[in-house]
Order: sequence, then structure tokens, then C-alpha cells
Amino acid sequence: MKVLVFLIYVVGLSIAQFPNGRVLEPPIPTLCAQRVIHDRTPDGKGYWFSWKDSSTQGKEEDWLGARNFCRSRCMDLVSVETSPENEWIKQRIVDGKQKYIWTSGRLCDFMGCDRPDLQPVSINGWFWTAELQKLAPTTDRRQNDWSENGGIGRPQPDNRELQQGGANENCLAILNNFYDDGVHWHDVACHHVKPWVCEENDALLKYVRYTNPNLRI
Repeated sequence: MKVLVFLIYVVGLSIAQFPNGRVLEPPIPTLCAQRVIHDRTPDGKGYWFSWKDSSTQGKEEDWLGARNFCRSRCMDLVSVETSPENEWIKQRIVDGKQKYIWTSGRLCDFMGCDRPDLQPVSINGWFWTAELQKLAPTTDRRQNDWSENGGIGRPQPDNRELQQGGANENCLAILNNFYDDGVHWHDVACHHVKPWVCEENDALLKYVRYTNPNLRI
């Protein structure tokens, strides 16, 4: 039963529907085995940076495209779940002279988001999709790194683009002093393109190892 639940958790995510018929894709075992690690945190977790790879240097992807790139390699967009990891990632953005990056952060905007514990969704509905881990309420400024300033001079998240006649800002990016506000989190419409950071994902690695016992991952 545990194995079945595990497989549903990992593979089931691959059939999540997105606009234009796009889907969240499953890992590709051969790419997982060949994945490149550019740097590791002190706890051993491996990371890949789009601007450090010759095949993606200067390239940008929308949120789903970046996430599928990572997932194909048994990684996922970075989830900055702790303050040390957040500061570690931010320093590498600054060192790499990147204006911004995608993270796995997203506002719950699909079936099931009407759960009582997620209400109101704009405050309690943000989570790290790679880990299915909720973020602290956006009103608790001590437990997150949302910027105090954005494109219309309001604390993040502000859903600015929707207010200006565009799309919902349902994805979480880290911006590097883009609004003279330091390096902090911003809500951004998911169709925008940005550099990205992949983080090794234990669930995807376990899934591929289980289903490909003869492949060295």
C-alpha cells in the first residue's frame, strides 16, 4: 500500500492539467542518471543553475517549462523552505548577476483549493509545489521573504498584473533588486519567462530508482 500511494503521489502529478493542454511531466530515467550538479548546500542537497550550463545559458522558460526541465532530471524547481537555504540561493543569484529566477512556489489555483485551511487563498494558499509544503501566511512577515515593494509600490504578493488587466500572478519568483527593494520574493504571472534553479527531489529520485533498479541514479 505504501508503494502504491508513493507511485500515485509521484506519477499522478504528471497528469495535472495546465492551460493549452500542457501537463506536469514525469522524470526521464536516463536524464536522471546524467543530471548535472553545479553546487551543493552543506547538507548535501544538489542544485543546478540555468545560467551555469552552456546549453541553457541566456535561456529563459515560463514556470511550467522550467519545472518540467527540472523534473525530467529527477529535480524540481527550488523550494526555499528555510532561511539558510533562502539566503544561500539569494547569494548565488547575486553572484550570478541574475535579475530573477523561478522557484517552485505557487498559489493554489486548482481543484481542492477550497479547503478551509487555505482560506483566504491569497493569504493561506501559497505552497512549494515540489514538496507539497504550505508557506506561512503572507501576513506573517517574519516567516517569509516577500518584498515590501513591487511594481505599484505595494507589499508582495499584490497580484499587480491582474489589477492592470493581465493574468493572475500565481507563481513565486525571487527578484534581484528589481524594484530597488533588495533580493526578495515576488508574485509573478506564470507565463513570464525567467532563468531557473533546479533542486534534487528525493521523491522523484526514489521513484526512478524503484522503477529502474538496474540504472545507476
